[in-house]
Amino acid sequence: MEIIQSQMPEGFSETGHKWYAAYTLPQHERAVEMRLVAYGIETFLPTWESTRVWKNRLRMKITHPLFPSYLFVRIRIKERSRVLRSPGVVRIVGNSNEPVPIPDSEIDFLRSDFCLKRVVPYSDLAEGDKVRIKSGSMQGVEGLLVRKNDGLRFVVTLNLINQHAAIEVSADELEPVLS
Repeated sequence: MEIIQSQMPEGFSETGHKWYAAYTLPQHERAVEMRLVAYGIETFLPTWESTRVWKNRLRMKITHPLFPSYLFVRIRIKERSRVLRSPGVVRIVGNSNEPVPIPDSEIDFLRSDFCLKRVVPYSDLAEGDKVRIKSGSMQGVEGLLVRKNDGLRFVVTLNLINQHAAIEVSADELEPVLS
């Protein structure tokens, strides 16, 4: 009998901890994040800021979740019950059999300085060229290219949760992806 040694898929941690998307009740992302951190679970809640002008002309910066009702948790698969027991968590995103992990590289990209203060939600994916970042710390990350206000936006898609985020980039940072 031959034993086949499995290999860790590229983009995943070798410690057994993997990133998963936890689906929360609407507008409960921050409360769930605080509870999970109190349980000792590593979390990541990507956010973006907008400025709101009230009736009295007072301007206020408001922080919103980048992916409404989603929070990322880094756990071992055996720890999923700890996440599911947290009030406000509906489920961990996956297929009918088990949760599906998100590659570390996608989370690292969202946490990077490259995305910091340049990321905004993007809900309607427009037809465009598939492109890849060709240099820097995010080299190899793929997405779609769209235009907004005569500027280029690189749209990162997390297919697992069917969510998108747009990031401003210059054209010389991108290269086309040939299918």
